[in-house]
Amino acid sequence: MRGSMLEFLDVVDVERIDGTLSRDFEVARVIREWQGRGPVIVYRVEGCPQDSASNLVDLRFKLYKALGVGSDEEAYLKILDAMSSPTRPSVVGAPRLREAEGGLMEVPAVRFYEKEAGLYLSSAIFIACYDGVCNASIHRVLVKDKRVGVVRVVPRHLWELYLRAKSRGQDLPVSVVIGVHPAIMVAAASSPRFGVFEVDVASKLLGNLWVYESPIHGNPVPLGSAVVIEGLLSRDMAEEGPYLDVIGTYDRVRNQPVLKVLKVYLDVNELTHVILSGGLEASLLIGFTREAAIWEAVSKVVARVHKVRLTPASGGWLHAIISIDKRHEGDAKNAIMAAFAAHPSLKHVIVVDSDIDPDDPSQVEWAIATRFQADEDLVIVRNVRGSTLDPSSRDGLTAKMGIDATKPLNAGIEYEKPRIP
Repeated sequence: MRGSMLEFLDVVDVERIDGTLSRDFEVARVIREWQGRGPVIVYRVEGCPQDSASNLVDLRFKLYKALGVGSDEEAYLKILDAMSSPTRPSVVGAPRLREAEGGLMEVPAVRFYEKEAGLYLSSAIFIACYDGVCNASIHRVLVKDKRVGVVRVVPRHLWELYLRAKSRGQDLPVSVVIGVHPAIMVAAASSPRFGVFEVDVASKLLGNLWVYESPIHGNPVPLGSAVVIEGLLSRDMAEEGPYLDVIGTYDRVRNQPVLKVLKVYLDVNELTHVILSGGLEASLLIGFTREAAIWEAVSKVVARVHKVRLTPASGGWLHAIISIDKRHEGDAKNAIMAAFAAHPSLKHVIVVDSDIDPDDPSQVEWAIATRFQADEDLVIVRNVRGSTLDPSSRDGLTAKMGIDATKPLNAGIEYEKPRIP
């Protein structure tokens, strides 16, 4: 596959938004209005020569279509297999690209919320190869002008490559792609072990991916990429933020690496991608591969896991609801601890029986109201590493809570969930 967004749009409903949308808030308003309603929306952003799309995978059924699966379990197994045994993509010739004289200002950088620092790129995949290791990961970019951006780089694999280059007095060459098939976004949002290249993970997810060598750095980029930015993640630092993060709070201002843009290339036949941070698409993209990790870990300690849900209200990141088949007293507590180990950023976990649907908050609340006793069924872990996205944490240190909302094994009719036949 070319890895083009257009390949995905052929299998989903699409709604065209008329007119040209302002970068300041109007794009955000339209994305929010349409999220969760079904179709992918396509529109034009002011100053951009290409159309943009949003809400590609704001709903779970669209993510299934992107991965070519029909259920959570099938998706989880496919993602876990791709991360453990990725496949090299096929290298092909480069497409015809147009150099964007306006640089970053021809790419859909958008201001989403009132207190954000400025225009942001929200779906940029950074591809870097250094010291024999390649990495692809999603990072937001604060656009300062057509040749300069500031990148939020969390301390994971791209940060490791950046530090290696910096220790040798070098800037890190990066190729930044925007506008690709959502399966590539899922791969870039995953966390395989260091040294596993997420582009190879995407190739396994898609069956085969065509890539070409980027024009300046020679990094492998998907053939269907709408935008390719060749640049340097420099040793220079600048302030980045505030920005509304995935959990719906403003991330604080930090000194972050400056992106020095060498060239911006456009494939004018392709569509770019804008993700509303704090929206449904952002939470599903960031959370789904973590759901897979939780599902795998909990499946090792209980008879069966029916559903894992990282909740949208927690950004698909901080809260999990897990439904299980309980065979022994203590199974739910084991599930809680397994979930915390599988996703260290997790803050709260609720475990319910298989008759409770984690997608229905009312059912989950009913289970807590009728099957939970705080002096017996509450698990608290104090002073552990959590998520720095949580503003109530103390430099990432947090308290974690697990709720066993399962019924006793010898439960009588008083614990049954009533139904009308």
